[in-house]
Amino acid sequence: MTLKNAVILITGSAVRVGKEIALNLAESGARVIIHFRKAKQEAESTAQKVSDITGEKPLILQGDISHAAVWQQMRDEILNAYGRIDVLINNAADFYKTPFPAITEEQWDHLMAVNLKSVFLGCQIFGERMLQQKSGKIINIADVAGYTVWPDYLPYCVSKAGVIALTKGLAKAMAPHVLVNAIAPGTVLLAEDHDPAEERRLIERTPLKRIGTPTDIAKTAAFLIENGDFLTGQVIRVDGGRSL
Repeated sequence: MTLKNAVILITGSAVRVGKEIALNLAESGARVIIHFRKAKQEAESTAQKVSDITGEKPLILQGDISHAAVWQQMRDEILNAYGRIDVLINNAADFYKTPFPAITEEQWDHLMAVNLKSVFLGCQIFGERMLQQKSGKIINIADVAGYTVWPDYLPYCVSKAGVIALTKGLAKAMAPHVLVNAIAPGTVLLAEDHDPAEERRLIERTPLKRIGTPTDIAKTAAFLIENGDFLTGQVIRVDGGRSL
């Protein structure tokens, strides 16, 4: 699949990794669609940067994607605007510390809804259209935490492990016309108030001796779209070799 003029929805693309994916794909000529839940100002800023690159103002969609009705509305708006959907990148997620045994039911339900249920709904609702088209690619942003579980982030890790399992199952269910893969980032962004000593420890434990960047994830997504035509059900760990 060529990136030029490909219609691509990236959830959570107002900021951070999602924003970088949107800008990177726009640089290659894709018609990216910006989605946000609360970060309206940031979404408009990202959309303006996309417009500066492509000369075309991108579609901006807002909504809580843990609800099927929001996905259905986004699908309808995209089809009305472009007539098709070529790629769905499920990037939106929440991440925060949840020490055991103080995890609340609300925290568990929230992280499962945002990080896992929303991915399933997007794959189901947009995947149905892709199956009708007999073409399409889905890229789910997982996490190495889906493999190496962090005790203070159990609900988050379980949700990302679910994304990995969902990716593999859907790759079988949607073959041969729709390709479903995942990217599992390692550390690609640090908190603004991060501990420099912890950063040094992370770098030391990483074979490539650096922290990753959102661009590393964006380039992997571009590879899967343009060159991953014989890849499905795969999870690419973009972690500098740390999982070794």
